[in-house]
Amino acid sequence: MNIPQNDQQRVVIVGAGFAGLMLARKLSKSNYQIVLIDRNNYHQFQPLFYQVAMAGLEPSTISFPLRRILRSDSKVFIRIAEVKRIDFDNKMLDTDLGDLSYNYLVLAAGGKTNFFGNKGIEQIVLSLKSLSEALLVRNTILDHYESAVVEEDHVKRQGYVDIVIIGGGPAGVELAGSLAEMKRYILPKDYNELNPREVDIFLIEANSRLLASMSSKSSAMAEKYLSKMGVHVMKNNRVANVDQDYVYLQDGSTIMSKNVIWTAGLVSITFDGIPNEVIGRGKRLLVNKYNQLKNQPDVFVLGDQSFVEGDQDHPDGHPQVAQVAMQQAANLARNLTLKNRDEWKEFKYKDLGTLATIGRNKAVADFGKFHIHGFFAWVLWLFVHLYQLLGVRNKVIVFVNWVTNYIKYDQALRFIIKPKKDYRSELKSQESKPT
Repeated sequence: MNIPQNDQQRVVIVGAGFAGLMLARKLSKSNYQIVLIDRNNYHQFQPLFYQVAMAGLEPSTISFPLRRILRSDSKVFIRIAEVKRIDFDNKMLDTDLGDLSYNYLVLAAGGKTNFFGNKGIEQIVLSLKSLSEALLVRNTILDHYESAVVEEDHVKRQGYVDIVIIGGGPAGVELAGSLAEMKRYILPKDYNELNPREVDIFLIEANSRLLASMSSKSSAMAEKYLSKMGVHVMKNNRVANVDQDYVYLQDGSTIMSKNVIWTAGLVSITFDGIPNEVIGRGKRLLVNKYNQLKNQPDVFVLGDQSFVEGDQDHPDGHPQVAQVAMQQAANLARNLTLKNRDEWKEFKYKDLGTLATIGRNKAVADFGKFHIHGFFAWVLWLFVHLYQLLGVRNKVIVFVNWVTNYIKYDQALRFIIKPKKDYRSELKSQESKPT
């Protein structure tokens, strides 16, 4: 991987999400050599994926090039690669770029959509865990609306315009609210040949309430907002199957739709070589209160991949949110800069609150026992997410977009962008095959 060998200890960080990027930045001034590995050359701001999917923001405004973020840190080496296997005995990573040794290994690769073993469903539905997936959602919905304009058969047209969201967590709720506003404000302008009343948005949740990670008060308020916006909220119901035209529910009912978006569940990313005994619920890796992997004192796990054992406040694991990842990274950076491990500090999560937006002037927020909703919660959500975005340019562009959309009740990014097939990658793949 062309990383220089020197007398510095090497910290290899897998994943440039909230945890991995923060750790790399905090350790960049230390006496370690830092190697940051990610499959992408940019950091992506996951909480706003749904706005890219709904044509509210450009992908470039919620992503930031890794080399630009870390350009002034000569001790940090960035490699765009995928980890294939971890050899814990020899402290070695096997990647598609070659092998890499480490003194300390930090796994912060995050999670992916959990389809609960439904391979057939996975191949059909859309998901929302990356920028490329968000763009695919946008392309698919807009493409289907173009098809609906020329479809004369009323029944077939319903399949093109109706949208089903599976999963009533923050992503599902925020996406449903954004779609409801698109139905109200955008469709009558751009697709005046369609009747907005024919467009149905379904939000399906297997549990008894939406936003299960938030308070019951916020959950009820979110459902009230969505219902008033015309979203069909279906609780206590599971999806049994999905095909090209229908969603089949466990209660025997069906919904005709070609726009099915799966936001239900998250499963941790794992790698070959990780023993089964350290893999816990949701494939999260079992760590102690210092985020050390079980039986591996020089391997640490942060963010969505980690499950801290023995934390009585979070017996089912910490929330898989950005705040947990960043706090774990800050704590680990502090510990690694101390020479004496006896001075290490255990990780203790400080809950700074939970926010979810449903639409214009509508949001819910939990701060311990204090709950707010409506306009103030919505403004708070806006400023929190602006603050967490990387780059002054991104903050300014996102703010201008939000203000413009708020004033004009419109969005100007409804492009269907279809990538050209890259034949060079196919040729390269063929060349690498043995003859």
